Amino acid sequence: MKPDSRIAQKTGEGETFEEVLSRRIARRSFLKSSLAAMPVVMLAPTLLNTQAQAATPDKLLFQPVPLGTQDTIALPAGYSAQVLLRWGDPLFTDSPAFDLANQTAESQKKQFGYNNDFLSYVPLSSGGRKDSRRGLLFVNHEYTNPELMFQGYSADSVTRKQVDIELAAHGNSIVEIVYKNGQWQVAPRSRYNRRITGETRMEITGLAAGHDWLKTSYDQAGSFAYGTLNNCGGGLTPWGTILTCEENFNQYFANVNALPASDPRKAIHTRYGLPTGASERRWEQFYSRFDVAKETNEPFKFGWVVEVDPFDPTSTPRKRTALGRLKHEAATSVISKNGLAVIYTGDDERFDYLYKFVSRRPVDRFNREANMNLLDDGTLYAAKFNDNGTGEWLPLIAGKGALASWSQEEVLLNTRGAGDAIGATKMDRPEDVEVNPVNGKIYGVFTNNTQRATSGRPGTDAANPRSTNRHGHIIEMSEDRNDAAAESFTWNIFMLCGDPAANDTYFAGFDKSKVTMISSPDNICFDKQGNMWITTDGQPGTIQKHDGVYVVPVDGEERGYVRQFLSSVIGSETTGPELTPNNEALFVSIQHPGEGGTFDSPTSHFPDGSNAPRPSVLVITKTGSGVIGS
Repeated sequence: MKPDSRIAQKTGEGETFEEVLSRRIARRSFLKSSLAAMPVVMLAPTLLNTQAQAATPDKLLFQPVPLGTQDTIALPAGYSAQVLLRWGDPLFTDSPAFDLANQTAESQKKQFGYNNDFLSYVPLSSGGRKDSRRGLLFVNHEYTNPELMFQGYSADSVTRKQVDIELAAHGNSIVEIVYKNGQWQVAPRSRYNRRITGETRMEITGLAAGHDWLKTSYDQAGSFAYGTLNNCGGGLTPWGTILTCEENFNQYFANVNALPASDPRKAIHTRYGLPTGASERRWEQFYSRFDVAKETNEPFKFGWVVEVDPFDPTSTPRKRTALGRLKHEAATSVISKNGLAVIYTGDDERFDYLYKFVSRRPVDRFNREANMNLLDDGTLYAAKFNDNGTGEWLPLIAGKGALASWSQEEVLLNTRGAGDAIGATKMDRPEDVEVNPVNGKIYGVFTNNTQRATSGRPGTDAANPRSTNRHGHIIEMSEDRNDAAAESFTWNIFMLCGDPAANDTYFAGFDKSKVTMISSPDNICFDKQGNMWITTDGQPGTIQKHDGVYVVPVDGEERGYVRQFLSSVIGSETTGPELTPNNEALFVSIQHPGEGGTFDSPTSHFPDGSNAPRPSVLVITKTGSGVIGS
């Protein structure tokens, strides 16, 4: 459901990276040391504050797997994949068994949701120890594929029952998992287990709460929302809450053209991609809140970062308006030198922006509860990448400069428009953005943009150097003074993905003849050695191979040596990824297997061999135990 993810188009020639590099190499600088404080989860009364230590990564020793086209998971020799959770699996002692032919919304609310995406493993232990054998797995359920869920499904004859099941299949799952008797298991009796759906009541917090554009017929105060939709990426805060990101929420709404041209909300809804007529899903036929003609303000209740406390299943999730409204892909937390919480996020759209938020108050290292509203007050920034390898974080502050006529509430509700106004750099679909815990650098992932430098669209620039960028790239950034709260940074391109034989690809200077072909990078994480693990979204449409999991060192003699670790199944994308603290288990989401087929004509039978493929979470381990990748 992401733009460009599976569209095959001819690659433009453009400039080679060597030409771009030579134009600015004399002025480029790099920061070598790490951030002073890295994120750790506060599970004990105190919050640890450790200095990330630079290190030369240990060599990865696994034999890369070939690019795949089969309907099976491929892994290196000596590794195995266990299906930990699949769509419909029971999560509670009173959950009904999954029955494909007799689905109900009530059953789905007690079962694992659909299209698992972002994963976060939160250790469960006393004293703040990093427990790698018992923890909570937080999972996003981004969207549904009704054509794969229901026999004979037709968008022209959607039923209320189908829509209710889809609403229940969205949202999040929080599940306690335990490594026991040689395998990972779900703990159905856990008091932490929880399902959050497309109808769960959520609080709207921060400055924008109560604004007229958040008021609806059922919420005259503009203070709450029903459900969270299209949750894609996310992050874990230093105080142990989860930030889950609403991305392509526009697809659920209908009838923007019913609004008069004079209504300023119409232009904003259009900028955010809401349909002019009927939605693809037709939910508006049963729920008026998805019909903009009837509830003009409902879309403003979506597009936020939602904070969830995984340790309290009775807590109310909170939509944090201070982090801006956009198609959020990630929400990665670090602590600045003076103790402020910093959140990096991207807007996953062609020609949109990379952002960060800096809290006004510092993180309280001794009182977890004091941090529960920390993300309601701070400064939001958008990134500007200069051609000389420097960059600026442009503050999105109302009443100043290009935003002189704006209110701060308008900035938060129409963050894209604010980014347009201040001149942030239009990027090639900002997806994940993560901080490497070993070298302290920030890595932004830009999946692709086939519209770059086409007629009437923005041209290339140093940070987006390829026209019709089908394969995407990764940028490496260093904050000035090694401080996450800095307002300037330096940057360089780490990878230009695609065919290693092409002249417009680049792998951090590594010998391209030795790397595995990779396209459309999406999500990343880092292991204890600082190696980057990458999942992809779009390879079937760009290189006609399955999406997969790759790993690449970012430092040392093998910097840029990218290799494929996992090849997925037909019609799927890989997401996640997430490692346990001891790096002996890797969790990966296999999202929308069989997409492109239907219930009646399936293209994939993953994971059980049935006609209905089921999105699943895999846990990958090494035979006889050991660190993943070794």
